[in-house]
Amino acid sequence: MDPRRLLIFRAVARAGSISAAARDLGWTQPAVSQHLRALERSAGCALLIRGAGGVELTEPGRMLLARADALAVQLHMAEEELAELTALRRGRVRLAAYPSAAATLVPRAIAGLRARHPDVDVELTEAEPPEALALLGTGDADLALVFAYDDDAPAEGPGLTWRPLGDEPVALVVAPEHPVARRRRLTLADLADEPWIVGCERCRAHAVRVCAEAGFEPTVRHVSDDYVVVQNLVAVGLGVTLLPRSALEAHPHPGVRVREHPSFGTRTFGIVHREGADQVPATAALIRELSG
Repeated sequence: MDPRRLLIFRAVARAGSISAAARDLGWTQPAVSQHLRALERSAGCALLIRGAGGVELTEPGRMLLARADALAVQLHMAEEELAELTALRRGRVRLAAYPSAAATLVPRAIAGLRARHPDVDVELTEAEPPEALALLGTGDADLALVFAYDDDAPAEGPGLTWRPLGDEPVALVVAPEHPVARRRRLTLADLADEPWIVGCERCRAHAVRVCAEAGFEPTVRHVSDDYVVVQNLVAVGLGVTLLPRSALEAHPHPGVRVREHPSFGTRTFGIVHREGADQVPATAALIRELSG
């Protein structure tokens, strides 16, 4: 049964005549009559008794009118709910973000969104890029905040949109007493014999690549995704590492020295979402905050 025809039937029943309903709907009388006949064929019985003074409902017509009234109420409620979402009076966004962004960029963005739209909720899940993209793929996240090093592809796949937000330098992190801590000129080749500390799979691949460009393969002694753990290991002299600026901003360890150089590379970060997700008002609002 066509819901549109059910609502036309309701308009006729409430107006009392086909001509009055046609005026209310802005349609022609023949068009309304055509839809009524099609609805009655679908119902398999007469719904209205037509007369010179208007229409009267049959018993099936009275039953169907109650259903039509309920449908009209539900549609009105849907319109009101959509209006609330569009006006950002409420809404929900599920964000998956890598740890250092979750500690720096994300809190500022959520706070900005709450200040402008206090009834929009953000659900944050901390996840490295592969896991964040997996959540996006299964529909368990609306946005994935991810990163990639140098020329690597941040995200690939049909139906995905990549929005770059910026780049951040990667820095060398050593203990304060390390010989290279205050050396004016520094290359990674100076650290060929040092034990190295690396993080996630992408971070490790980047460290191996830049060391290879410097002419050596790093000796990886410790592995941790936690940039706090990594800096603590460096601080007590258990190795050297490369960390992006956001990790050093999230946890500025007082017991390490940080050196920057273009040869250490950069990290690109940005948002991945499914095509069309940026048209959802709450999601679009969080994207604007993250982009600011």
